[in-house]
Amino acid sequence: MLASYRPILSLLRGTAFLLAASGLHGLLLPLRGQVEGFSTASLGLMGTAWAGGFVTGCFFAPRIVRRAGHVRAFGAFAASGAIVALLTGLIIDEYVWILLRAFTGFTMAGAFMVIESWLNEKATNENRGTVFGLYMMVTYASIMGGQMIVAGGDVKSASLFMITGILFCLSLIPTAVSTASHPKPLQDVKLDVKGLYANSPVSAIACLLIGIANGAWGTLGAVYGARIGISTAEIALMMSLVVVAGAAMQLPAGRLSDKTDRRFVLAGAAFGAALVALMIFVFEPRSGVFVIVFTAAYGAFAYTLYSIAVAHANDHARSEDFVKVSGGLLLLYGFGTMIGPLLAAALMGWMRPEGLFLATAFAHLCLGGYTLLRISRRAPVPIEGRDAFKTQPADRSVTPEALRLDPRRKAEASS
Repeated sequence: MLASYRPILSLLRGTAFLLAASGLHGLLLPLRGQVEGFSTASLGLMGTAWAGGFVTGCFFAPRIVRRAGHVRAFGAFAASGAIVALLTGLIIDEYVWILLRAFTGFTMAGAFMVIESWLNEKATNENRGTVFGLYMMVTYASIMGGQMIVAGGDVKSASLFMITGILFCLSLIPTAVSTASHPKPLQDVKLDVKGLYANSPVSAIACLLIGIANGAWGTLGAVYGARIGISTAEIALMMSLVVVAGAAMQLPAGRLSDKTDRRFVLAGAAFGAALVALMIFVFEPRSGVFVIVFTAAYGAFAYTLYSIAVAHANDHARSEDFVKVSGGLLLLYGFGTMIGPLLAAALMGWMRPEGLFLATAFAHLCLGGYTLLRISRRAPVPIEGRDAFKTQPADRSVTPEALRLDPRRKAEASS
């Protein structure tokens, strides 16, 4: 049994190093930028640049992989990530960092697509659920592990940038020495916004708005922590627990949505996230413990929304359209993450650090209100006609290629 998973475990080791590097670098840059006195607008633009590069990479990376092959392409992507990480440590300039973040987003998308397609090639209908579950576990654990490295280092020194470069290089080794056969060529990514909206208006609008809120938090959450004066270790724990709390709440929220109209759960979670965000904005907590508790509660609501929105869209879609619909929603989410940092940066610069939560509350209130409006316009899918809810990986760290790993694709593969 273990022997059949050995090639996959090798690839997952490479994934773990890659995601740890991404988590470390993504948290290090805003903290160091805050120390260097970078403007809030510049810090927000770094998040927008990363998201823009990532979405662009989803469209264009498959062409590079087809031309160079999986191993060489992955080597180029991972090496580029290491070079960019080291350059950000050598050149401390906000405008250079904005440009480099776009390159990082592009290379991360390409590297993820190679690994995800490789894992999918090794997965069968019988073990697809196990492979998908292992990939999710590695995703969450590695991002959190990378972020926690910041807590043990000094953001003012170059050492953390060097560690990031080392982690990127380590991700090269498992694929470079693997004897597994190369996957099939990557497929081009397409986005049909009109079709996605026709299939489920709630899910299409929801994924865009969720991207705005999560993009704002993911980019500027560390800046918020630094500006209210909590320690670097507390910031790292705060950023990690937001995602972990969301991951932990996905299953109970999803099971609840299996028993009722998913849109009620979607609206309830959106209003819950907005309520916690507004409480943080109004009460302005400054104690590290209270900040971590409040933000973890926020994450428990906010980071369940994406999975419920995707599940609702797939309730209305044919089983063979799962990859197309879910991939399109992921790209809409990506476009939202380009907008969110700009909105939050403007509010934080105009008001105070808690302006970040005013931006996320706006997105979540719009989502909750629109969802309630759509409930009155369209009947729910009968419970017996739905697939059971399944959790989704961390959405800022996957590409449409990862969706081919999902166990729900079995219906498509066998049709």
